[in-house]
Amino acid sequence: MSVQNASPARNASRAVWLKNLHQWHWISSSLCLLAMLLFAATGITLNHASQIEAKPTITRRQTTLPAPLTAQLRSYASGHDGARAPLPDAVGQWLLATWSLETGERKAEWSADEVYLPLPKAGGDAWLRIALDDGAAEFENTDRGWISWLNDVHKGRNTGPAWNWFIDIFAVSCLVFCLTGLLILKFHAANRPFTWPMVGLGVLIPCVIALLYIH
Repeated sequence: MSVQNASPARNASRAVWLKNLHQWHWISSSLCLLAMLLFAATGITLNHASQIEAKPTITRRQTTLPAPLTAQLRSYASGHDGARAPLPDAVGQWLLATWSLETGERKAEWSADEVYLPLPKAGGDAWLRIALDDGAAEFENTDRGWISWLNDVHKGRNTGPAWNWFIDIFAVSCLVFCLTGLLILKFHAANRPFTWPMVGLGVLIPCVIALLYIH
């Protein structure tokens, strides 16, 4: 191939690469946009968690289980003492009807005198305790507000498998976004002399801070 023919071929190949990179770059940025804004904002709130006061709201409820359900719990507890197992379906349905409390397949802690069900959640905490002698039930729900909820969403704390899967997909999209952006910079670096110094600065600054100021 002559030199005259080689240059157009290289330009055509370069144009194809740039087109594909730009396409993947904008697609990944579109997928990441809202989540990236969320994670950036909650990164600030997490970094200043001690300065942002949270005023938790605590709700307590008390009632007594019907005698047949209490007897069922006692019988159930005899075979699960010291173990972790979900509440019987009948008890779960009664709690749903009485307190709109969904226990699902969450595992409770069983002992000889009570059953304790932890109900952790994003932005707060909750628990349920039922005494096996008289069926006295106590429920406590702690809500720490929207900022705490967003912070837990950022960390994936008590958010469930669907959100954890989303975080993984979001992380992959961010990798695609960053790597395609880096390759686009490579193609344009010849006409932009400050490209690589700026990239190097973006790598150097966090490395220096981490090495010198993180102990």
